[in-house]
Amino acid sequence: MSTELKQRLLECFPDADAIPADCRILSPIHQRAILLNGEMRMWKGDTRAVYSPVRTRAADGTLTAVELGSFPVTGTEEADAAIDAACKAYDNGRGKWPTMSVAERIACVENFTNQLLARRSEIVNLIMWEIGKSLADSQKEFDRTIDYIKATIVELKALDNANSRFQIVDGTIAQIRRSPLGIVLCMGPYNYPMNETFCTLIPALIMGNVVLFKPPRFGVLLYYPMLEAFRSAFPAGAINIVYGQGNQVVPHIMASGKVNTLALIGTSKVADQLKKAHPKTNRLRAVLGLEAKNAAIVLADADIELTVKECIAGSLSFNGQRCTAIKMILVHQAIAEQFLRRFSEEIARLRMGMPWEQGVMITPLPEMSKVAYMQECIDDAVARGARVLNPGGGTAVETLFYPAVVFPVKEGMKLYREEQFGPVIPVAPFEDIETALEYVISSDHGQQVSIFGTNPDQIANLVDPLVNQVCRVNLNCQCQRSPDVFPFAGRKDSAEGTLSVHDALRAFSIRTMVAAKQTEASKKLLDAMVLGNKSNFVNTHFIL
Repeated sequence: MSTELKQRLLECFPDADAIPADCRILSPIHQRAILLNGEMRMWKGDTRAVYSPVRTRAADGTLTAVELGSFPVTGTEEADAAIDAACKAYDNGRGKWPTMSVAERIACVENFTNQLLARRSEIVNLIMWEIGKSLADSQKEFDRTIDYIKATIVELKALDNANSRFQIVDGTIAQIRRSPLGIVLCMGPYNYPMNETFCTLIPALIMGNVVLFKPPRFGVLLYYPMLEAFRSAFPAGAINIVYGQGNQVVPHIMASGKVNTLALIGTSKVADQLKKAHPKTNRLRAVLGLEAKNAAIVLADADIELTVKECIAGSLSFNGQRCTAIKMILVHQAIAEQFLRRFSEEIARLRMGMPWEQGVMITPLPEMSKVAYMQECIDDAVARGARVLNPGGGTAVETLFYPAVVFPVKEGMKLYREEQFGPVIPVAPFEDIETALEYVISSDHGQQVSIFGTNPDQIANLVDPLVNQVCRVNLNCQCQRSPDVFPFAGRKDSAEGTLSVHDALRAFSIRTMVAAKQTEASKKLLDAMVLGNKSNFVNTHFIL
């Protein structure tokens, strides 16, 4: 089976001429411009080549990585220039961007969005090629991001309109609005390089903050078509892009003490290091989306077919490279054999192939080290008594890795506690429901959990303690983030703060008020300011 499967995996990689014309990278993108202070500054220093996880196959079976282009590798000097540009643009709250009216900032974001829409096909193609995400999912990521931006604008209009009035309490006249926090360092993940990034970047910007943006390791070039939109849609310095080695330039930026908010989608280890690098942590706000080890608890009365369908999607969508993926399945001993048989059968039916192929589920992983880590996790589990249940599970050819179902996984194995973030599915049996509950309680992570079953009493008895351990309990469905209007949060090492269309605007701003005594002089003063349109903060404008 292994030899046959290896051949099948090898044949999934295409001959260069077989790639559909509308999906090809016609020529590598060699980026040499850096957006700083509203200018596209040419870079003549070191660069880093970008290769796709997709390989092309020669007639003799030799595989060659596809070069997508290159981007600047900058250092601390350029990071300092970005910090200076951000400080100049914010100007202690006096800059053009933070003092703009909400309506004016919305207009800038709408301009930016329209420019993105004009480059949709180019951006989608780069998402697909850079991280190996299927074409359908890459299109969905782009479209969902645009929908998120539009929903953010609608929410901000409602928020600002609700605050476009004065309150009088105990002889004090006040207007309460939300104002920016200052300079935001924004870093997104490679698995959703556009959507997850923009879920922090856009709320931060639209609330009047100035942004330093560090693209993810994989998914740098997809921002190349956006540079002109960033430059032309926003005032100089409102957004500045930082490249270079993350472990060098990012701690350097934090150590400057000039970052007011850290927006990171990454790991708790990195978040801890960056917080500690800041000289005044009491001044630092953090909006963090971190790692997770979401469990599925499959009860004895679960609908097997529904559970298998949801667990397949939950554990293997985009090869399991999602923070919300199901990364541990706890199944009742009474149905474990039946569940595992059907689960393995459905994995065998999944389509493997290149991202542009219709209906493809298993696509190349973004780097060879990820393949090596998946194999390391399997080897560790097997050495400690587990087995790979599905035929060919764990077979790999370069970046294409066939999913592996590993059973029984137990404490002491890497797969039991570590977030594998890939197409390896650990399964553990249980008899006493307390065993499954204790797994979630003892976990370092607390994002989500899925419960599969039909007994309302048993499910209710699980829900009540689990909502105090995780931030979303899914009933008979996979773990997921959407819809974006719902709160997205986590406990323990999984998150700090809450993200949603509603919550993100509040996460990147603070309630601020202008107050005066309820006197005739104060009324005249405020009337003059409002009727004369003197202030962008003190006003009663209604945004349509």
